[in-house]
Amino acid sequence: MISPTLISFVARSKRRTEILLALKERGMTQPEIRKRSNMYKSHVSRSVSELTNKKLIVCLNQKDREFKFYKITELGKKVITEVKRITN
Repeated sequence: MISPTLISFVARSKRRTEILLALKERGMTQPEIRKRSNMYKSHVSRSVSELTNKKLIVCLNQKDREFKFYKITELGKKVITEVKRITN
């Protein structure tokens, strides 16, 4: 069962929800996320950090400083599916 706290964490933020939905389609870098979502760089960075800390997304090349590639985790897919179900 998915933690209600985790669902609430994502549902409370349009930015977190938007990033998870984008990453559900395919993996992306932060600049790609920023361009797709039209968010400020700092907002993307903060949201990506929060989602990574909650294990909803993962960085596939952690040591690369310039071009970090992010992918949604299985937990992230389950959470965003539940968020979409609740909010629609």
